Amino acid sequence: MTDFKQLVCAAWDAAWNRGEVAALDEIVHADYLQEKAGSPGLNGVTELKSEVLEVRAAFPDLRTTVDKIFVEGDDFAVFWSSTGTFTNPLRDVPATGTRVQTRGSVQGLLRDGRVARERVSWDLRDLLTDVGVPTLHSAFEIGPAGTGAPERLSVPDAESLKEFNRKFVTGVTVVTTRAADGRPRGLAANAYTSVSLDPPLVLVCVQKSSWTHPALFESRHLGINILANTQRHVVERFSSKVQDKFAGVAWHGAPAGSPLIDGSAGAIETEIKERFQAKTHTVFIARVTYAEVSELAPMVYQAGRFYDGAMLEELRAD
Repeated sequence: MTDFKQLVCAAWDAAWNRGEVAALDEIVHADYLQEKAGSPGLNGVTELKSEVLEVRAAFPDLRTTVDKIFVEGDDFAVFWSSTGTFTNPLRDVPATGTRVQTRGSVQGLLRDGRVARERVSWDLRDLLTDVGVPTLHSAFEIGPAGTGAPERLSVPDAESLKEFNRKFVTGVTVVTTRAADGRPRGLAANAYTSVSLDPPLVLVCVQKSSWTHPALFESRHLGINILANTQRHVVERFSSKVQDKFAGVAWHGAPAGSPLIDGSAGAIETEIKERFQAKTHTVFIARVTYAEVSELAPMVYQAGRFYDGAMLEELRAD
């Protein structure tokens, strides 16, 4: 099987390192099918070629090496490793400029000296995890054989979900960061929560269509400001479509430069640790590195309206 091993090394080098995906035709059988661990359905060589080109477009300096090949009868296994820089977007995930080192394996069956069936231990979700951007996005899942689409699950109607969400009472935050050009960026958000105190982790969810999202995604730090009951004008500004939301808003920089809004009930600066892709939103998990708290009461939000947090009445047990 020396010839097969040489063919695999040559084809992988041509396809993964130079984008010459036609070279894969030299090692796959006419009935080739690919199975991915954790994903339903099977892919053919056309889908394999598309994925190679997709990854190379996002990681143009990608370098993949075949580390070992084992062949026993019609069974084979290939172990590989790759390095590259996340330079361009991968589907709807913005590039981070992060250098990645990843590895995986392929196991399968040969027919007439060519790959007829293989099972791979790695996919695009693993690549994003290795580069520090784990994904929950269904666009990275494979559906039933031949469809290339995720399986659809039944969900409640939109109006029921809206009514459910209206029952939930939250605080009001403004999430901030500095863009690459140094200018402040921010948006109003109520999808914030504390994850843990030890380590001090918080979570904030940001819609990808937001003007602020690209700057947040590229940044290493973000600020979270809990608005006070005196800052109704601030929430209106940061909920609007204007580009310069900081115009007329007083703020100061945290130690790492994140904009913190003056007069807030409280504010923190965080270091971004994870960026989970959740379809239309990115879920940021961040570690708190700086905090400041005032005596001001917070603003409260419920069912599309804002309330004075100082007027809350305690409910006592019967």
